[in-house]
Amino acid sequence: MHCPFCSHEETKVIDSRLAGEGRQIRRRRQCLQCNERFTTFESAELVMPRLVKNDNSRQPFDESKLRNSMVRALEKRPVASDAVERAIGRLIHRLLTMGEREVPSRLVGELVMEELRALDEVAYVRFASVYRRFQDVTEFEEEIKRLQQISDAAASREQMSLLPELLGKKSR
Repeated sequence: MHCPFCSHEETKVIDSRLAGEGRQIRRRRQCLQCNERFTTFESAELVMPRLVKNDNSRQPFDESKLRNSMVRALEKRPVASDAVERAIGRLIHRLLTMGEREVPSRLVGELVMEELRALDEVAYVRFASVYRRFQDVTEFEEEIKRLQQISDAAASREQMSLLPELLGKKSR
């Protein structure tokens, strides 16, 4: 690390601490020539995968496009902005941990729909209608039926898990 004051090539680390919610390391350094002190921040550089579009063209991942599409689907819905940011964080984390250099844009769309389904079902249907290019009302109806089946299945799984606990308590 070059000294920002005198450009000398050798510095020593005086102190290191976690910063940025544990995502960075803050280091205090001192120049071995002029003895000036300065702070550096070290963080992992993770590269987002490139998106492969339906026409096989490739483009860099754009977090602002992702955020804008989710916010547009959630417009005028009772969802906290913190929840949206957490959903975006989870989505980005999933893309990073895949370890792929390129991912199909379709996969990103499906991941967005998963997150929106968990946040708000109306926003999910809005996004799906644009993403899947619904042509008429019957396609909306089919998607809503599919969503209801998923919700019903999830509710029955939750109810089923309570049943053994209740039976176990009665037999004691």
